Amino acid sequence: MIRFALYSRSYCHLCDDMLHALQRLSSEFAFTVDVIDVDADQALVDKYDELVPVLTVRRADAETEVCHYFLDEGRVRALFTRG
Repeated sequence: MIRFALYSRSYCHLCDDMLHALQRLSSEFAFTVDVIDVDADQALVDKYDELVPVLTVRRADAETEVCHYFLDEGRVRALFTRG
C-alpha cells in the first residue's frame, strides 16, 4: 500500500482541493494519506512554506515529492502502476 503525506495549512483552499482530488482516487487504489500542518513545525515552514500544498510519497527509506499546488493525477496514477 502506498503512503502519502500532504503538507498543508488549515486556511489553504488549494490544500483542501488537493486532498479531495486525492481522496477521489481511493475508490480505485489503496493508499493512506497523512495530512501534516506545516505551521505546527518551523522546520516544515522553512522547507515548504510557499509550495504548500505539497504531496509526497513515503517509502521505507525515503520521502519523495510527487507534486505541489495541484494534484498531478497522472503522476499519482503512475505510482500505482509501477508498484
